[in-house]
Amino acid sequence: MENVYDLAIIGSGPAGLAAALYGARAKMKTIMIEGQKVGGQIVITHEVANYPGSVREATGPSLIERMEEQANEFGAEKVMDKIVDVDLDGKIKVIKGEKAEYKAKSVILATGAAPRLAGCPGEQELTGKGVSYCATCDADFFEDMEVFVVGGGDTAVEEAMYLAKFARKVTIVHRRDELRAAKSIQEKAFKNPKLDFMWNSAIEEIKGDGIVESAVFKNLVTGETTEYFANEEDGTFGIFVFIGYIPKSDVFKGKITLDDAGYIITDDNMKTNVDGVFAAGDIRVKSLRQVVTACADGAIAATQAEKYVEANFEE
Repeated sequence: MENVYDLAIIGSGPAGLAAALYGARAKMKTIMIEGQKVGGQIVITHEVANYPGSVREATGPSLIERMEEQANEFGAEKVMDKIVDVDLDGKIKVIKGEKAEYKAKSVILATGAAPRLAGCPGEQELTGKGVSYCATCDADFFEDMEVFVVGGGDTAVEEAMYLAKFARKVTIVHRRDELRAAKSIQEKAFKNPKLDFMWNSAIEEIKGDGIVESAVFKNLVTGETTEYFANEEDGTFGIFVFIGYIPKSDVFKGKITLDDAGYIITDDNMKTNVDGVFAAGDIRVKSLRQVVTACADGAIAATQAEKYVEANFEE
């Protein structure tokens, strides 16, 4: 008999791992397909302080390792393969990878979204070591320190105000001479005594030996560059980049309904517009992109997939 899975999961971040755990535990024949490495964005997070119930000193990698163990314990299969095409219209869904083709009765899309990078030298090397893309995750690590926020839209300004609850000073670095954020958000920001603004500027380079120690900023009007060094007592400072996210949904274009930004549209049960196809985690339209919400999405999606398979396929 042809090898057809009950559930195929594309992506192995927290949403994909939670889906694999719930699917396999429900005795579904489950496969999780990952293109690069298990864990998604969380594996670059050195400390996870806001995941409910996590052990003390939990890190992104340690949390993912445990999730992966749980999925394996219940019998979920895992394969590394880059997905190049999907055919989701038939009753049996076909997922085409570079290495093999996978067939399943139901599919969960959990490919995630990646933060848009500032694109300067040192950024990737110091991500998780002073450079961050998540204020909710990392704000408390910069208690009473200085922080720079790169960006000028709604998210950047809102996150800067959130960071100001922790940091002693937050400087918003924006390429233009005015913010792009909504006027109501701007008004709140300009009233915040902890917020400062670096107009017509971009971050050129981030420096440090294992931790952020300095950053070079360029005035885009005058061409002048300025290097900011960490306060001696602090030893470091934060650089938070909020210039948007890029959903990893290219392979699903034309196959599933996406919003204008490329995120998958689902209902509260993670159902997409295609029967038997669900989405979970950062890839879908949602208000909060965190490990805890990704795990919840994955659990819901797998439970709904189980119900779908039971209702549409005979034993």
